[in-house]
Amino acid sequence: MSRGVVAAAVLALVTGTGGVLALGGVASGAPPSAGLVVETVSSAPDMVTGGDTLVEVTVPRTVPPHEVRVTLDGADTTDAFSWDAERRVLVGLVDGMTDGEHTIEAKGPGDGRTGASIEVTNHPDEGPLLSGPHEDPFICQTHQFRVPVVNQTLGAPVDEHCGIDNRVDYIYLTTGGGWAVWPAGATAYPENLARTTTSEGADVPMIVRIETGTANRGIYEHSVLHDPLAEPEPTPVDRPAGWNGKVIYTLGGGCTNGWYRQGAGTGGVTDRFMLREGYAVVSSSLNVFGNNCNDLLASETAAMTKEEFIEVYGRDQFTIGFGCSGGSYQAHQTADNYPGIFDGIVVGCSFPEVGFGTVDFITDARLLNHYFNDSAQVEWTDEQKRQVTGFQTLATMPNVANGARRIDPSAFCPGELPVALRYHPDTNPDGARCDVYDHTINAYGADPETGFALRPLDNVGIQYGLKALQDGTITVDQFLDLNAAVGGYDHDGQYRAERSVADLPAVEAAYQTGRLTNGGGGLASTPIIDYRAYTDDARNGDIHVRYHTNSMRERLIAANGSAVNHVSLLENSRYGGFSTNSPLLRHAITQMDAWLTEIGVTDDELPSLDDIGAARPEALVEGCMTRDAAPEFLPMTLDRDPSTECEQLYPSASFPREVAGESVRADVIKCQTTAPVREDYPAMSDTQWGRLLEVFDEGVCDYTVPGVEQQGLIGTWLRF
Repeated sequence: MSRGVVAAAVLALVTGTGGVLALGGVASGAPPSAGLVVETVSSAPDMVTGGDTLVEVTVPRTVPPHEVRVTLDGADTTDAFSWDAERRVLVGLVDGMTDGEHTIEAKGPGDGRTGASIEVTNHPDEGPLLSGPHEDPFICQTHQFRVPVVNQTLGAPVDEHCGIDNRVDYIYLTTGGGWAVWPAGATAYPENLARTTTSEGADVPMIVRIETGTANRGIYEHSVLHDPLAEPEPTPVDRPAGWNGKVIYTLGGGCTNGWYRQGAGTGGVTDRFMLREGYAVVSSSLNVFGNNCNDLLASETAAMTKEEFIEVYGRDQFTIGFGCSGGSYQAHQTADNYPGIFDGIVVGCSFPEVGFGTVDFITDARLLNHYFNDSAQVEWTDEQKRQVTGFQTLATMPNVANGARRIDPSAFCPGELPVALRYHPDTNPDGARCDVYDHTINAYGADPETGFALRPLDNVGIQYGLKALQDGTITVDQFLDLNAAVGGYDHDGQYRAERSVADLPAVEAAYQTGRLTNGGGGLASTPIIDYRAYTDDARNGDIHVRYHTNSMRERLIAANGSAVNHVSLLENSRYGGFSTNSPLLRHAITQMDAWLTEIGVTDDELPSLDDIGAARPEALVEGCMTRDAAPEFLPMTLDRDPSTECEQLYPSASFPREVAGESVRADVIKCQTTAPVREDYPAMSDTQWGRLLEVFDEGVCDYTVPGVEQQGLIGTWLRF
């Protein structure tokens, strides 16, 4: 079961709440040895949604369980509970709650001295819970969503919140390795039904129960091995023999077009490897960043979707967050800002977060691409251009330039959003703005004059190409021309001659609330395996460049003094970006399982870095696979040391702001500036020096000091 965490302080844009905010909460009352203990299992007591919550009542040996009575606001609900003799708990789904506060009480026989109660707060099934006011407009897509394998759509929504009635479907894996629909009304097993032995040693048929429903306006799915011919309908007490008690929560990628819509797909719940091993696989359409590029909403959705799963199957032993690219954004930020939703994470093609780790490097690349193509007044060779970007291949610069328009409120509106509802600066200035900042306006705040989201985008003082100048790769005239003409973006994401200037309240909010992943929140207590299928040298360029893994590691070290909880695994892209066809990625999953099992995840406290380091499996070794036809694993630290074989096989390269002097942490949103010092540059004529002072009339970035407003988190489990 996912862990507890102490909650947050207060920010101007945020309402903090105190107390324990796990996915479960313990009631007031005596300890188990003296009396009953009441606990909400599926969510924290003050974060119940949908009118119901899974409750466990721990019963001491001195109390006959059949004499315990449970009430909701005084009304008897005892019939909803079943006895789990092994754990000595009564387990039941308490439902019928309206929005607001309620009391759940358990009493034993006699004078009631063994009793306990818990106060719970119920919220609407459609949310919001913590991410702030709903985005509007919001386009329902239940009619486009297809149940996997069954290939049926969900039909029209049943309410204004894009809700559907829950449905259950069964599929099975054939002996030929493909999925098939379970025959309706089957009374015998199909002849081509495959079997599996799970990680817990259970020999079961490969029949999968998929439940589909809605929560937080997203469409969720969860799948578990379940034999409908031999087992009863699953409950928190009657759990399927094929479920190993563990959850993998899949997180989908993307970002562009990820706003104002429900989404017509999840991160996937039919992965053969995961299901063969016995994992439950869970996801939601709002945990696909191509549908919803907002980590706050993704975290909230994951919490509410897990609540739905636990109410059906009961406590999980632990949950692994699993995602690539946009999925890695979610894994890192949910684990850091809302610890307890994921107990460990396996990330691929990773970035620390979308708003800075990704946006800064791709918007810089777009500015450079624009300069080289449209503004340069001096000649450049392709190798000089590449050195300024820092990339392994120059093709990455134009490759990512178009995607950088995710800061443009008109560039990436989803097709489902009617044109009449979209922002246009002239014809519809009040329309929906389709960009990463306005989609996260609850965190960044709004400009009081325009109503648009404040933006933490800044490149004032950045000396593009500085290291290339210092090492003699480019000339002084090239350096000056570049920095004079590189420009920036306005609040509509359009080019302008002036540099981009951040709104300082948004910068402050980004640091305080974890929009820039700090690493010192829940990630300090989270095992992380970073798997990367290397694409830095892709012929046509690629956004998933390797230095981002190093960025996240260095942030962990800066925040916690150690990255003992971070293991990097690296190979080429022969299996695609993030496929469990890769033996190395399957190894990452099984080793994360072993790691969390050894830690012994509990609801009571988060593990320390020492605990995590001591529990790391011996078989989980950092390193890379060779690039041979029959690759071998090379165990070594992946730390950008150019003398190592892995670094030579898979150069980690760089990025524009590191070439300009920033560290690989990439955690400075807006730099502090200082007057340039002539001795720091190659020899310049007085005319050249005068031009440099003119280009950088506000000073140049000083990366030896923290950035403007750079600070730590004000807490976790913040509510907006």
